[in-house]
Amino acid sequence: MGGKIDSGKASAPGGDIQWMRHAVFGMVCALVIGIFAWSAESGFLESASPSAKDTYYNLLVQGFRAGQLNVNREAAPGLARLADPYDPATNTSYVWDTRYPSYEMSYYKEKLYLYFGVTPALVLFWPYAALTGHYLLHKNAVVIFYALGFLVAAGLLRAVWRRYVPEVSMWVATVGLLALGLATGILEVLSHCDVYEVAISCGFAFTLLALAAIWCALHEPKRQVLWLALASLAYGLAVGARPSLLFGIIILLMPVAQAGCATTEPRSRRRVGLLFVAAVGPAMLIGLGLMLYNTLRFDNPFEFGWHYQLTSNQNNAAQQFSLHYLWFNFRYYFLEPLRWSSHFPFLQAVPPSPLPSSYYGVGEPYSGILINYPVVWLALAAPLVWKSGPVEGVSVLRWFVAVVFLLFVSCALTLCLFFSASSSYESDFLPALMLLAVIGILGLERALAGSPVWRRMARLGWCLLLAYSVAFNLLASVEAHATANYFVGNSLLNQNKVDEAIDHFQKALALEPESATFRVGLGAAYCKTGRVNEAIIQFQKALEIKPKLAEAHYDLGYSLVQMGRVDEAVIHFQKALEIEPDFVAVHDSTENNNFAWSLATNPEASKRNGALAVTLAEGACRRTHYQVTTMVGTLAAAYAEAGRFEDAISTAQKAITLARQNDESDLLQKNRELLALYLQHKPYHESQANPPK
Repeated sequence: MGGKIDSGKASAPGGDIQWMRHAVFGMVCALVIGIFAWSAESGFLESASPSAKDTYYNLLVQGFRAGQLNVNREAAPGLARLADPYDPATNTSYVWDTRYPSYEMSYYKEKLYLYFGVTPALVLFWPYAALTGHYLLHKNAVVIFYALGFLVAAGLLRAVWRRYVPEVSMWVATVGLLALGLATGILEVLSHCDVYEVAISCGFAFTLLALAAIWCALHEPKRQVLWLALASLAYGLAVGARPSLLFGIIILLMPVAQAGCATTEPRSRRRVGLLFVAAVGPAMLIGLGLMLYNTLRFDNPFEFGWHYQLTSNQNNAAQQFSLHYLWFNFRYYFLEPLRWSSHFPFLQAVPPSPLPSSYYGVGEPYSGILINYPVVWLALAAPLVWKSGPVEGVSVLRWFVAVVFLLFVSCALTLCLFFSASSSYESDFLPALMLLAVIGILGLERALAGSPVWRRMARLGWCLLLAYSVAFNLLASVEAHATANYFVGNSLLNQNKVDEAIDHFQKALALEPESATFRVGLGAAYCKTGRVNEAIIQFQKALEIKPKLAEAHYDLGYSLVQMGRVDEAVIHFQKALEIEPDFVAVHDSTENNNFAWSLATNPEASKRNGALAVTLAEGACRRTHYQVTTMVGTLAAAYAEAGRFEDAISTAQKAITLARQNDESDLLQKNRELLALYLQHKPYHESQANPPK
């Protein structure tokens, strides 16, 4: 931090000690930031982009530079033809179209917008592009924002230490740095840096900057108005990155309240009014700017694009905030433990259940702060930092601790009311709680200064709590990196970048070799390269690890069909349905369709099974509401193979109608040819069993 935050009455007892303090603090900060940079990996959206120019925030910057508020990418034309373009059951093929990828973007009036906060584009991506002529990767932006926020938190810790508890050992304060950097969930977020994490890390950085400015406002009365205005500016930008931080804006009023409580004179009251304007003004201007930005995009000042997102959930019909979600989310964020396992990285995620009605779901499971981050309990000791110390300045320190506590409560409560949860969201409130915990450690050191035995016991206790918290973060980071590689592999596999996908699946398995899910992913990639025998081995290993994994049974069945072992395949498919009766209905509709087409039309009789093809094709059509021409055509072929020609004829006619409506000339001609066969009570068998495209 700068000199203003460090200013205080206490001075180091000698130039050499002062220099050593600076050096040790600097080295620890450099170590933590180095770990941030080393840990950062691109998420699945960025990995799927051809270059940095094609990542979401850079597309937004290109849109701004072209004089538009939508991103510099066209929406898939087919979205406009859908009855409900936000229904993930019908829009998947358009949202993931490699020509118009738009997953997680907001679609409104046939244009694509970015729901995620605009601040990162304005303060980093656009200036970087303007100054360098190049585009910044999301991964690097996340590292920059987290590094900035961490340095500010380190400066605040150093300021508290030097001003209020300079007698506490340097190593204690330095260890506190490790808590702020390595026990706040940042490493887990860095494992999958995408558009989401850019907004989260940017909100983190500007929230910490606002806290730093509030610290300065509380400690420098002569510049209080300036510092408070800067705090308001910083927090307004934080809200511009993460609208969920909105209610934390109340912390800006704390210095105003402190000044009001300390004065009774009319002249001083006018100063309080000036402080109020400084606290509210910049943030209000930013808020009005955001409302104008939203109105110009979505014709609604309070709509950020969430209801128009093209995501895996139908947001336009969801309830975003509700008291109904409060207890479940509180349990997830604070009470839910992660199970330990005997295999590295020794953590076993068990999603909490049952989910509340209308609830979307949970993301990364590395939460349960009060159990998995036990060092945060030391926040209860924060008041000790002003006990038995100099009276001067104690009141100001109390106000600052109250600011940090209020930030924690307001941001945590907001997320507890949201319709989904993720450990990545903890960056909104966990750093504030951890800062209170580190202040609590300093308080314990002061309170027990006169009792060496008790102080040593206390040190042992909080060191163990901190070591456990850091170890949990490191292990969760390993787990998160493995999972991130798996998701990147899936994304690349969907784009037919099979060799790259295999590389990521293998990286995931190198970190977590006992994951049945990762082995299924690798097996699926092997299938796409024709390495069916190797795929079967992976699926079988997955079932050895987790015998009741429906997806492994399903994919093993698909591989066995390719080997002509249809009878064995049917057994595994039936097991998948026994384990999850609705598996076909919720499984990937494209994969079901392709499997059904192969079973219905394969030129080798030993590789066909009409009944199984019907089950799969019906599942694919139900999932897409019978609105995808290719899948309806596959269902007709399956009916024909099963001998149900009346159903085949009526379904083929439906496919023809859809092809005509969607202007799909190739599919229209193909399904007319197929209908002619079905009218003769003949099934369709092709030389290469691939669905018509």
